[in-house]
Order: sequence, then structure tokens, then C-alpha cells
Amino acid sequence: MQTVQSSGSVETPSVANNTKSVLKWATLGLVGIVNGYATVLMYARGETAFALLTLILTALALYIFGSKKTYAHRYIYPGVAGMILFILFPLAYTVNLAFTNYSAKNQLTLERAQSVLENRTFQSGDSYPFKLIKTAGGHIISITDGDLTLATREFTLTKDVEGKDLELTAVDENSIVGDVEAIRAIIAARPTLSKIDLIKPDGDAVRMSGLRKFAGVEQLFELQDDGKTMLNNETGETYMPNMDVGFYQPVDANGEFVGNTVSPGFVVGIGTHNFERVWKDDGIKEPFISIFIWTVVFAVLTVVFTLVIGLVLASVVQWEELKGRGLYRVLLILPYAVPAFISILIFKGLFNQSFGEINLVLNQIFGISPNWFSDPFLAKSMVMIVNTWLGFPYMMILCMGLLKAIPDDLYEASAIDGAGPFKNFFHITVPLMIKPMTPLLIASFAFNFNNFVMIQLLTNGGPNMIGTSEPAGYTDLLVSYTYRIAFEGSGGQDFGLASAIATLIFLLVGGMALLNLRFTKLSQD
Repeated sequence: MQTVQSSGSVETPSVANNTKSVLKWATLGLVGIVNGYATVLMYARGETAFALLTLILTALALYIFGSKKTYAHRYIYPGVAGMILFILFPLAYTVNLAFTNYSAKNQLTLERAQSVLENRTFQSGDSYPFKLIKTAGGHIISITDGDLTLATREFTLTKDVEGKDLELTAVDENSIVGDVEAIRAIIAARPTLSKIDLIKPDGDAVRMSGLRKFAGVEQLFELQDDGKTMLNNETGETYMPNMDVGFYQPVDANGEFVGNTVSPGFVVGIGTHNFERVWKDDGIKEPFISIFIWTVVFAVLTVVFTLVIGLVLASVVQWEELKGRGLYRVLLILPYAVPAFISILIFKGLFNQSFGEINLVLNQIFGISPNWFSDPFLAKSMVMIVNTWLGFPYMMILCMGLLKAIPDDLYEASAIDGAGPFKNFFHITVPLMIKPMTPLLIASFAFNFNNFVMIQLLTNGGPNMIGTSEPAGYTDLLVSYTYRIAFEGSGGQDFGLASAIATLIFLLVGGMALLNLRFTKLSQD
């Protein structure tokens, strides 16, 4: 009995370990198969970047969870995967787009653009009025060709007839029994009718070209044997892909590109062209420089104003002789407790030039009504006022905590020497706070450097600049300027140029982050 029990106690852990091992490898195998299949599908659809991302994350998971050497790192895999998915991949994708012509007009691959052009048709013959007749067993289409009435067989108007040919035969118009469908029924059936080819007795095909007519149609663009050249069957022109601009364009006998391009375009690499546009195109360079200077000024002044106001108020509410300090603290922190977007929209109403309370008060007292949203200087002043209001409670909270860390002995010694409050403030409080505050101030600068929500909700970048190639406003920050180029560009949504500017912003903010780390290290020494 003891031998059997001993044998059982030895075998049970082994069986359990084998079961866990089988389950682990079965799970890893299933994950590998599913993600591998998804990778192949994405690659087949032209989504190479996402296919590569899926492959990297899957391979990393299989390596970490499948190897004994790396199994201890399984707990950090979610963090690493999240960093790759939400930080490194978007960054690499954005930088890659900066070197392409990717835009609203150039989103397809060359092969997909060819397919779209090949599906275009043009009217190559006469048009014929038609009727859609509802019969007892379905529908009949009849067309009038001169004195002849041609009709199809009776068919059911469903998607089953899409892309099929229906023969037309000469009939007596009076022999067709049924009710002519109203225009609303034709509109409802148009998606199906437009995909039916009617074959006339002479062999010509006609297709729906309007709500009341069929016409002879032909393929507009025909891909030639070389796989690149396309022939325009309507004009006889030869089109070639212009790899410099990402569009098909007519060529002359010498192979030189002439005439207008044809949409849709396709994505091509254009090197540093988008970056060159920033400093070569005056319509982009001038607003970019102006917006960059304003962005730096906005971020610096916001940090300075919020710090000064926050520090002064923190010193006041920490003053032991002040009665009701708790109430004052709550009231001063309230702006920080209210969601920023609500405060911004409230201020937008208060600064309204016609009906806002601020202008009503100024008009009653001083007889003036400033144009807050149309004058560039006043618009920038308004932005600074609102952002300072939103930011000073945060600085006040930080300063209150740092003030508590300053030893009271220093102030007592200063009082013995006859120093007053102002001398204490500038010789004790400020020097002792500035060093630990420096990394936080740099972080605040970086945040306000990219304060998109503030500008978008309050002024939407306005008032707009005149004579720019891309939409730009006097209160735009670089981040909002990038957004407007990407989604509001006059020449189409230029994602490539927006990505180039976003890359420049990343380099600037990245430099600030390194500076922040440097100051943090110094403060710890």
C-alpha cells in the first residue's frame, strides 16, 4: 500500500505538468494560426504595415510564452505590446507617411487605381427611352428604337440578375401586359438595373445611363499588355502612371507627360518633398514660421502666468494669519475640477463680440466692444486669458505641496534677521522651489505646446490668415495647423504634408522630453 501511494504521489505532478504543457502549446498554436491567417489576409488586401505589426506582436508573444528562457518576462509583455501598438507603430506610420504623397486624392495602390479606371464607362452610341413594366410574374424592360419596341423576357428584379445579359426582341407594344412603374420604383431598383446589360438584336449592348434611358456604353480605360499603359477608348489618348505625382496622365508621342491627371491617384514615395514644402513654399513657410513662434510664445507665457499666479495664491492660502483659508483653497481649485471643454465653451460665450457678458460690461463702463474673434492680437490675448484661468489651479496645487516641504526654521531665522515677507519670498521660497519645479514646468510647456483642444474649441485657429496655400489662423498652434492641413486643406486632405509637420513637432517635443529628463537627473543629484 505504501508503495502504491508513493508511486501515485510521484506520477500525479508529472501528469499535471504534461496537461499544462499541452494546454499551453495548444493555446500558443491556436494564437499563431489565427494571427497568421489574419496577417496573410491583411497582406493580401495591401495592408502591409498592419500585417507586419500583427506578425511582430504574434512572434514576440510566441517567443516569450514558448521559451523557458524568456517565460519570466511574460508579465511585461502587455506593456511592451501596448508600447509597440500605441506608440511605436503610430510614430513609425506617421513618419513613413511624411515621405509619401498620401492624401484624399492619393490613397490607393497602383493596381487598385488601375482597377477603378478600368471600371469606368462612357456613352458610345445612341440612347433609348425605356420603361420598367410590372407584370404578373415579375418585370419586363422595354426600350424604343425608332419605330421598334424591344423588350426583355420576364424576370425577377433581384440581385440575381446583376451583371447578366438580357436579350431584347422586337415585340408589339400592345402585347405587353402590365403596369409601367413610377419613377420612385425605378430609383429604388436603380442599383440592380444599372448592372444589367441589354443585348439588342444586332448584338450591341446597352446599359442604364439615366432614370429614363438606356444607352450604348463602352469601357473608358483599357489596360494594355505592358500592365501600366492605359488607352482612353473615347479620345484615343495614351495614359501612363506618373510616379512623381501619383496619377495617370496623358503622354505624347515622345512619352512626355502632357495634359491633366486622372483621379483617383495612387500612393508613391516622394522623398523629402513634404519637408521641403515647409521651408520652400512661401504659402506654407510664412504661416509655419509665424505659427511656430506663436506656439512657443503661447506655451512659455502660459507657464509663466500660471506659475506666477499659482505661486502667489499658494503663498496666500498658506498664510496662517488668513482666516477661511480652507474656503479659499476650495474656491481656487474649482476651475481645475470643472472639465476643460465645458469651461472653454463657457468662455467662448462670454467673449462673444455681440452678446457676450464681457463686452456688455466693457461697453457699459468704457464704451468699447473689442473684436475678440476677428482681431489677431485680441484673439491671442483671449486665448492666453482662458488658458491661464484653466492652468493656474494646477500650479497652485503643486506650489502648495512644495511650500509645505520648506522648513519653517528658515523663515524663523529670516525673521530674526529682520527680513519681511517679500524678501522671504524671493530669497527663500522661490530658490527652494524652482529646482524641483523645473521638470514640471518643462512638462507643462510640452503640454501647452500641443494644446489642441483649447484652440479648436475656442477659436478654431481663427482669425484666418490671408494668402496661404493651406488653411492657417493667427491663433493656430502647430498641432491645430497640422490638423487643418490634414482635414481641411483647400487642395484636398494632405495627410503626407500633415505627417511631415507632425514629425517636426515630434522632434521638438522629443527634445523637450530629453531636456526634462536632463533636469530631472540634475535635481536628483
